[in-house]
Amino acid sequence: MTQPPPFDSRPDHRDGRPAKTKKPTWVIDKERARRASAAETVWLFGLHAVRDALANPARQRLRLVLTRNAADRLGEAVPASGMTPEIVDARTFDRAAPLAPDSVHQGAALEVKPLAWGPLSRIAAEGTGGARPMVVALDRVTDPHNVGAILRSAEVFGARAVVATARHAAPETGALAKTASGALERQPYLRVTNLAEALNELKAMGYVVLGLDGSGGQTLPEALAALGNRAVCLVLGAEGPGLREKTLDTCDQVVRIPYAGGFGSLNVSNAAAVALYAASLGG
Repeated sequence: MTQPPPFDSRPDHRDGRPAKTKKPTWVIDKERARRASAAETVWLFGLHAVRDALANPARQRLRLVLTRNAADRLGEAVPASGMTPEIVDARTFDRAAPLAPDSVHQGAALEVKPLAWGPLSRIAAEGTGGARPMVVALDRVTDPHNVGAILRSAEVFGARAVVATARHAAPETGALAKTASGALERQPYLRVTNLAEALNELKAMGYVVLGLDGSGGQTLPEALAALGNRAVCLVLGAEGPGLREKTLDTCDQVVRIPYAGGFGSLNVSNAAAVALYAASLGG
């Protein structure tokens, strides 16, 4: 009796072509995510945000929509960028650039690709001088205005990166860029899949991870004074929920910002600015 072949070698197509092997679901999902990322674009708006994006050689720019007045105010930034703007009437601007109705665009909008900063390990290791290396990590901070303000403070005080999760965090948007007032073009904003893993990566590089929470037994100045000039990662959570339990467990220390009086709560962007200033003073 003839034994059957170890597998079915018959073609699945009438023309004799072999059937394609079905890809695993996780491979299909990964390819879809890659295609979606490649197709993603962001509309920046406002004179300051557009001017800084035009001056950023790392920014991939696709389409520039301006009113005549905005083009005049941007001056040499437009020809220096190599872009040819679409000049539109102010009354029809909203039809030319697909912005949210409440966007304060000042007659300037620029379609771009999100910035690619590279891996956390490289960005966190960069820097010059004897200043304390600093990184800010955000746990579920979804408000683009808060993240934009934090990016601005991070640039002012010399942080090497602001890290947030790929999900449940504010993405790169026009509102974020406008609040950042140009810092989005210069301050690395890294989105990671798993925040705890990113914190552990920083710890392996020598960073001390300080979680800011009202439950902290030690104040931030006390903790910083004991660290000298060691590198620190300041971790802040969303207003209300605060840091997740997993994030708290990953931190080396949980500290609090000291306050006077009976009210001890700060907006997350204000807390980030205070923490960055304190950390920038060194030990």
